[in-house]
Amino acid sequence: MRDNLICIRILRTIEPSLPTMLLNELPNGGRATVARVIAASGEVDAVSLRRLGELGFIPGEPLQLLRRGPGGREPLAVLIGETLFGLRLLEAQCIEVTPA
Repeated sequence: MRDNLICIRILRTIEPSLPTMLLNELPNGGRATVARVIAASGEVDAVSLRRLGELGFIPGEPLQLLRRGPGGREPLAVLIGETLFGLRLLEAQCIEVTPA
């Protein structure tokens, strides 16, 4: 897995910059590719970021934001691979994506 991350980082430096946005900014039904996972605020620690990576939110991984919770807020239903996750808004703000 580490080798894959190194390859992705190298490719991103060679390719021209692609426009990115935060996962929570993606429209319902929107598809994207994970660009990176970042700390969105002081409330997010290294353990939370590592957990997102362990769930599959790693650079280069395709995903789809299926829908939002009541009132368009949280949780956000995100499909990554064949797994559906319910993310809090704070977690979604930590995932930077490149829209498809």
